Amino acid sequence: MPVSVASAIRSVLLTADPRAKAMAARAVARDWRLGRLDAVFDVGMPDRPARPERPELLLPRHMPKRRKGGSERGRIALWHALAHIEFVAIDLALDMAGRFGGEMSANFVGDFLAVAADEAMHFALIERRLRTLGSHYGALPAHDGLWDAATETAHDVAARLAIVPMVLEARGLDVTPAMIERLRTMGDEPGVRLLERILDDEINHVRIGATHFAAVCASRGEEINETWNLLITRHFRAGLKGPFNDSARAAAGLPRRTERALA
Repeated sequence: MPVSVASAIRSVLLTADPRAKAMAARAVARDWRLGRLDAVFDVGMPDRPARPERPELLLPRHMPKRRKGGSERGRIALWHALAHIEFVAIDLALDMAGRFGGEMSANFVGDFLAVAADEAMHFALIERRLRTLGSHYGALPAHDGLWDAATETAHDVAARLAIVPMVLEARGLDVTPAMIERLRTMGDEPGVRLLERILDDEINHVRIGATHFAAVCASRGEEINETWNLLITRHFRAGLKGPFNDSARAAAGLPRRTERALA
């Protein structure tokens, strides 16, 4: 029997093992691209995806502070934090496709399944980097604050697009160049190349989000900049804080930020 894309996505979301989830996400993206999945949304998405026993998930305020120096422990903590971000990003992209795909286009589904496959590849590469440093994903605690954004915006595709790719992923465009320079000063050229590759992919991911957000606004007769800033104010209470990588943001097609969003 043909498998619906919704049931395939749901199955990956309910996969707890990190490596298995990464492999399954890439398989779903490939199967969709090859026409092996029915464009049917016959099952709902879980409120929360499955998570492995490790890492231990803490509230953001309870997370230990990462050291800024170039110690081995500091480098491991940095890569572990990045691995967790990419792991959660797999689920965020899958949930985008599975939760809203029925009301959006086939291109929307394909775009976010492709994003999920990219995030899975990023996770695998970072996890491999951790192992070269004598550690692994799950060795340190992490926080689940990123998924709070998914819960906050589960009711509206415009809100989800505004907050997840256009705020959370866009923040990666802002902070990654400084991390690249930090690694370069430590002589970590493999790490530099990895983050440069991820940065290029993330610009494309933000562009995908901004493109579909613009399409949703057009279908609703709403102005892009005004709607984006309104949704940020409503659903991202922390507000946008600099510094900003304006060149990368412009390349990704992000709308203008207003003082209200920056407050």
